[in-house]
Amino acid sequence: MDIKKISEMDRASVLHPVTPLYDYASGKMGDPTIVTGAKGIRIQDATGREYIDGFAGLYCVNIGYGRQEVAEAIARQAHQLAYYHSYAAHTTEELAKLSARLVKMAPGKMSKVFYGLSGSDANETQAKLVWHYNCLRGLPNKKKIISRERGYHGCSVFAGSMTGMSVFHDNMNLPVSGVLHTGAPHHYWGAQNGETQLEFSGRRARELEELILREGADTVGAFIAEPVLGTGGITPPPEGYWAAIQPVLQKYDVLLIADEVITGFGRTGAMFGCEKYDIKPDLITLAKGLTSAYAPLSACLIGEKVYEVIEEGEKTIGAFPHGYTYSGHPIGVAAANAVLDIVERENIPGNAESTGAYFQAALRNAFSDMPIVGEVRGVGLMAAVEFVANPVSKQRFDPSLKVGPRIAKAARDRGLIARAMPHGDILGFAPPLTTCREEVDEIVRISVAASQQVCEELAENSPVA
Repeated sequence: MDIKKISEMDRASVLHPVTPLYDYASGKMGDPTIVTGAKGIRIQDATGREYIDGFAGLYCVNIGYGRQEVAEAIARQAHQLAYYHSYAAHTTEELAKLSARLVKMAPGKMSKVFYGLSGSDANETQAKLVWHYNCLRGLPNKKKIISRERGYHGCSVFAGSMTGMSVFHDNMNLPVSGVLHTGAPHHYWGAQNGETQLEFSGRRARELEELILREGADTVGAFIAEPVLGTGGITPPPEGYWAAIQPVLQKYDVLLIADEVITGFGRTGAMFGCEKYDIKPDLITLAKGLTSAYAPLSACLIGEKVYEVIEEGEKTIGAFPHGYTYSGHPIGVAAANAVLDIVERENIPGNAESTGAYFQAALRNAFSDMPIVGEVRGVGLMAAVEFVANPVSKQRFDPSLKVGPRIAKAARDRGLIARAMPHGDILGFAPPLTTCREEVDEIVRISVAASQQVCEELAENSPVA
């Protein structure tokens, strides 16, 4: 491979997501990482260097890299039938099997599955389903959707609007109208002095109710939330949060969309985050772990309550007016079935639970005495370390110091890919769910060394805010 030629072609022609475009195109940030192979929890680049992928791609390669049985399932399907659409009641064997499987295994009372290619398009579909459902009930004004600050639901127009982070809104003319945001479920930053987790959860529920009443319950159609905040900081809900939130939604006839794009299929140590936190969803969004990213596929699971209204209403309006060319793509669903065979056969959620408990304890133990650590948090095989200038006063670092990105770079220099999260100085982890304890030890060791390096640099050279 001609690394220089590939790098030049890439810089000249690819618009990379979430990348400093001028710095990359001008060469200021160096050459791209050309990924050439992967196995287990490690990837390799074109120079021959190996990295531990401590973020499973983007929270998605749950079963690890290089699983031949999935590649073989994709190849079989491609040879037999690479594509046909699912419009007008066309189907394939793999599509029917996957749909029946998801309805059976999902939490709550699910009825049907609609497919797309990404979490973003799935959450766009969920919004349309909410509007469709309420229009068919004769409630066309009941269409506003409440999300949470720091919630992440995608980058498309409406899903991007539901995302509660300004970095995805600024200069993109987002959010569009019809989206409301309520407070993030993060006790560390959101609690008032002396407020317990239960008290904080109760206040968040009261704030949600006040928002619904202020807007008018007859205008609010749904509440969308991740069981655990992902891109917003990898933040598990505080004690009592979901028990306090759900009665408010039920009281005002507000649908609950559980965004399980990250938490689905074992990430929290349960098959679904809804099971972990006793959430009773009306609609569920799935992607990422559905195929472990071996092929693009997303899914909207539609609860019985919603589907019955849609089916009854369309006796008069005709065919369901929504779909994508690649809905239920044969290769994607074949990959999903092969991945779910592995998830169930190898008890992937069970490993995430047991290895995850070891990981959480190891992180807390390793970072407990570091003078710039404010909080270590997580559940299952997703975790975050948040760095602050003064843990006692919770004083943040001056953003210009870029503490989180510097620690992530120091870890990468040592062969570990962890993620500098976009909402603070946070180092995030979400390794493949096949990770073992020895690999956890390696991840923690490198993370501590990288953090200590930056801590020493700060002490020597950089004032804090």
